[in-house]
Amino acid sequence: MKQIFDLRSDTFTKPTPEMKAAMMAAEVGDDVFAEDPSINSLQEKAAEMFGMEAALFCPSGTMTNQIGLGIHLSPGDEVICHHDYHIYRYEGGGIASNSTGVPYDGAPNEEYWGIVDIDRNKKKTFEIIKQKYKSTNN
Repeated sequence: MKQIFDLRSDTFTKPTPEMKAAMMAAEVGDDVFAEDPSINSLQEKAAEMFGMEAALFCPSGTMTNQIGLGIHLSPGDEVICHHDYHIYRYEGGGIASNSTGVPYDGAPNEEYWGIVDIDRNKKKTFEIIKQKYKSTNN
C-alpha cells in the first residue's frame, strides 16, 4: 500500500520508525549560528534549485508569511486581504505586531478565490474617504 504524507501541518503526518531513526542519527547543530549541517544543506540546495544567492528555511507557513510581509511593508502600510484569508483570520495580529502593517478587509475577486479585486477595493476606499470628508466638513 502506498503511504501518503500530508504536509499541510506537522500535526497530520506522524513519523515512521525509519523517519524517527533518521532523526535520532542526524548530525545537528544550532541553526541560528549556521551550525546545523542539515539546515545548511537544505538552504544551499534550495538556493541552487532556484538560482538564488541564498535561501532561508522557515519551519512554518506563518513564519514565512510574516517574513514576506516584513520585507514588503513600511510601518502603517495597509495589507489588503479578504477576511476569510488565512493571513487575515489567523495571523491578523501578526500583520500589525510583527510587520507593522494594518490589515484591511478587502473585497475578493468574484471569479478567482484567493485574489483580491484591487479595482473594487480602490472604489471602496475612495467611498470611505469621501464619507469621512463629508462628515468632518459639514
